[in-house]
Amino acid sequence: MTSSATIATIADEVGVSVTTVSKVLNGHSDVAAATRARVEASLERHRYRRRVKRRPTGREQVDLVFHEFAAAWAMEIIRGVESVTAAAKVDLVLSQLGGAHQPPQQWLDGVLSRRPTGIVFVLCHPAQSHRQQLERQRIPFVVVDTDSATTASVPTVGSNNWNGGLLAARHLLDLGHRRIAIISGPEDVLCSRARVAGFRSAHDEAGVLVDPDLVRYGNFYVHAGYEYGLELLGRPDHPTAIFAGSDMQAMGVLRAARKLGLDVPRDVSVIGYDNLPVAAWIGPALTTINQPLRDMAGTATRMLLDIARGVELSTSRIDLVTELVVRETTAPPAQAR
Repeated sequence: MTSSATIATIADEVGVSVTTVSKVLNGHSDVAAATRARVEASLERHRYRRRVKRRPTGREQVDLVFHEFAAAWAMEIIRGVESVTAAAKVDLVLSQLGGAHQPPQQWLDGVLSRRPTGIVFVLCHPAQSHRQQLERQRIPFVVVDTDSATTASVPTVGSNNWNGGLLAARHLLDLGHRRIAIISGPEDVLCSRARVAGFRSAHDEAGVLVDPDLVRYGNFYVHAGYEYGLELLGRPDHPTAIFAGSDMQAMGVLRAARKLGLDVPRDVSVIGYDNLPVAAWIGPALTTINQPLRDMAGTATRMLLDIARGVELSTSRIDLVTELVVRETTAPPAQAR
């Protein structure tokens, strides 16, 4: 097929009106799902790309979409994006998907009708059919650290999660810990699995087996760290150290340790991930892995604006470095002191 097809060609092939095809192209919601799917399939077969008029006000707009708002973590991302959009005099619109990792069609319909300059997805990404709709409308998007990292055609900014997991486990192993638990993020999220893989690699490097009974997948929030912390630290053979997949989960682990009468780091060492500002201020100050969230968000936004302005990217994937930040919650295990 060639790209010379017209709306009339598509309408004739699918057996619908030109108006219906136009509604699909413009993101209107009053088209039956089955009809929309047939029109979308035909548009893709013909590689139809329309010329899209930008927002008539002349004011550019970027949509920042989270799978779910998580106060401290989300604020770092927002600050990183806003620092770029403010300097470029681009409006910023925030939304979240209620925990979903892919936006529903209803959300996409609203975006297509507004035609923003571009979209930054955070821990979520559009399905293949939604990508095609955005591409036809010439609405670029960039993903911040999620499963789309495996798709070369999707511009993505992340951090080296595998290295972060490696650094965390290596630090604990170097201190002398041999019974180390991990509470990562959701198992269906790539960055969670990558941190676990790095954690395992550090153990392999040290010739230490990972106890599968000490591996947990949380949700990056305080409550998961608290519940799993109680479970792990309440065992007669509790771990001497816990690597939490986020600073918020680490704070939950710290609370669980206090509830059980355990001292950190004398009885158990705890290490987080993200290096949120609050990590340096809690007591004891949290040892963590620095994930440059603001830089990740700012880099993604600059990439997005470059794409929107016709600049060809030199790479579709950027991973920023992760670093160990040692504070007060890690120490050698009691028997080693």
